Amino acid sequence: MKLFILSSLICASWAFAPTATLKGATSLRSSESPVPEEDPVSTEEIEPVIPAAPVVAPINGWVPDESLPCFGLPGAIAPTGFFDPIGFAQKGISLNEVKRYREAEVQHGRVAMIASVGYLAGEAVAGPFSIVGPANDQLQQMPAPAFWLLTIFIGGLELKRATTGWVEPDLGSWTKTLWTLRESYYPGDVGFDPLGLKPTEPKAFSSMQTRELQNGRLAMLGVAGMCAQELVNHKTIFETIDFYQKVYSGVNPYDVV
Repeated sequence: MKLFILSSLICASWAFAPTATLKGATSLRSSESPVPEEDPVSTEEIEPVIPAAPVVAPINGWVPDESLPCFGLPGAIAPTGFFDPIGFAQKGISLNEVKRYREAEVQHGRVAMIASVGYLAGEAVAGPFSIVGPANDQLQQMPAPAFWLLTIFIGGLELKRATTGWVEPDLGSWTKTLWTLRESYYPGDVGFDPLGLKPTEPKAFSSMQTRELQNGRLAMLGVAGMCAQELVNHKTIFETIDFYQKVYSGVNPYDVV
């Protein structure tokens, strides 16, 4: 009886004893439960998206190509092809400089073509104001009013060309606009075409531009020769031709008939 009571008391005391094993298991389970990890913050900088360069609009069918001589401008023909011994259009030169040189070449060629006709026609036909003699000596024979009118007319043409093809000067930053042509300007195309000869097709325009350049280059050489010849002998072109015809015919050109 005493043994039974003693065992009952022991069982009852276990019922109120702390359950260490249960707490350990609970603690173990809580430590093994996965802890959600935070997403790492990216420290890499996002590169800005650079828009593609705009496509250059063709100018009279010409699109500047840096890989081609003279950026692909017309004017090179056989047998010499691209001929630039002094290096005005050497590799590495800027597009604006190439356009500026071509502008100068075209305009000087046009002036030389007019001058070559003026040399021959002005010396063959008596002009107004009783102007005679070699063409080199005719400008100073003009009356002062006519000379100033001619000067104003030429100045007006140059002003028109400058406003058409050249960027307006910026006095606040003049180095950025000095000698700068407009991006949309084709060298020499000032919009003057009263006879409507300018082709609309790119290939035809390139062909006509090449012919104009070749004739202008020949005219520049020819006018330089005529001017030098008249500076040496002070005779007109036709008088010089007549002089050498007599020389090669065995006739004394200094004999007075």
